[in-house]
Amino acid sequence: MAPPWVQELHLHHLTIPVTIDKMFSVMPSKPIPVKPGDSLYLSNLDDMIGARVFTPTVYFYQSDDNNTNSSSSQKAVTETLQCALADVLVPYYPLSGRLRETKNGKLEVFFGSEQGALIVEAKSDISLAELGDLTAPNPAWEPLIFKFPNEEQYKILEMPLVIAQVTLFSCGGFSLGLRLCHCICDGLGAMQFLGAWAATARKGSLVTDPEPCWDREIFRPRDPPVVKFPHMEFMRIEDGSNLTMTLWQTKPVQKCYRIKREFQNHVKALAQPYDAAGCTTFDAMAAHIWRSWVKALDVRPLDYQLRLTFSVNARQKLRNPPLREGFYGNVVCVACTKSSVSELVHGKLPETTRLVREARQSVSEEYLRSTVDFVEVDRPRQLEFGGKLTITQWTRFSIYKCADFGWGRPLYAGPIDLTPTPQVCVFLPEGEADYGGSGGSMVVCICLPESAAQKFSQALLLDSLF
Repeated sequence: MAPPWVQELHLHHLTIPVTIDKMFSVMPSKPIPVKPGDSLYLSNLDDMIGARVFTPTVYFYQSDDNNTNSSSSQKAVTETLQCALADVLVPYYPLSGRLRETKNGKLEVFFGSEQGALIVEAKSDISLAELGDLTAPNPAWEPLIFKFPNEEQYKILEMPLVIAQVTLFSCGGFSLGLRLCHCICDGLGAMQFLGAWAATARKGSLVTDPEPCWDREIFRPRDPPVVKFPHMEFMRIEDGSNLTMTLWQTKPVQKCYRIKREFQNHVKALAQPYDAAGCTTFDAMAAHIWRSWVKALDVRPLDYQLRLTFSVNARQKLRNPPLREGFYGNVVCVACTKSSVSELVHGKLPETTRLVREARQSVSEEYLRSTVDFVEVDRPRQLEFGGKLTITQWTRFSIYKCADFGWGRPLYAGPIDLTPTPQVCVFLPEGEADYGGSGGSMVVCICLPESAAQKFSQALLLDSLF
């Protein structure tokens, strides 16, 4: 019998004992073109409220069977990562700085007495096998990511912009827990940096292909600012529905589903908008997930307008001037569409898919420039969750390929815990799919109250059959 098109991945509940042995700063291995007191401009795309976070990811690697000495194994791993990071911080020197606020709350990169990335050495007395299934993100892996004692949520000022924790397990395998500041790079930029770090570790000398380009001034706001779109993605909305309360006042659980390529194709075929203009697989799956999520949460009232937001890479849309190769800053716009609860619950999938497609296609060079100007005029101060689901698409990232530091592909590469922001859904590549295998499966991770999880699974499966 063929495997099911949709499979729930059950997360292993456990406590990971971790002991931190030492931590140290990593400075660029050669002189860099800034001196103490210098600063670097960050664009309003880098400085959007949604980018003022660290993106935590974890990478698991199997043991080197030729090395049975755990202490020497960790030393070799840490030294390799440290030396490669020191080398790659020369061309990526902004990541050795710190963030500070200037006038009107705007951020910049500053070079002062506190500099460098941070590497933390840690160990655990359990084996990788005891972690269970490593194909889907698990909140139980949180101890594998370093946080400072009493660290405030969303703290980014005066923090190392790269924080890496190397945790050695009893079997000789290890994990790399990485926190990278989103203000410095978007997802594609992070893959470029990670790929350079990994390639440098493999070769033993600096590898940068392409050469990194800072060039944030290309996104300076116009004078005077020209806001040509309503930008409802930033709109402050009082949630008049029970959606946000349902998610934040109950303790949501993280649910993960392996979605086979056959199911994605099936949904896409059913989701074709009636205007015959077609849609992408993302359009169809985003619409289907949004509808299933709203149905599972039993959102009321039915006439309330809900929002779906998602990031759109705008690199290829820039012509005046085009981006230079190697640019690793934020070049994403937040696309947004809205629909009433009733339309999502009782309407047709092709109609919702059309809304997603139109939001995606609305992102243009002018939309990006308008976003920059909007943030300049009215800088959002906090994340807005009212009546919103945000979908983050990681399937376009070759994260497994980028994270080969010389120990082979990671067993898992990606995020850990979505529950702190339960209105975020992530589409992840499966490890084999990242290398062209597994038929293009992806993993969908979403947060729900336990009471709504079964309804979501039913909506996800049953709604696709009609």
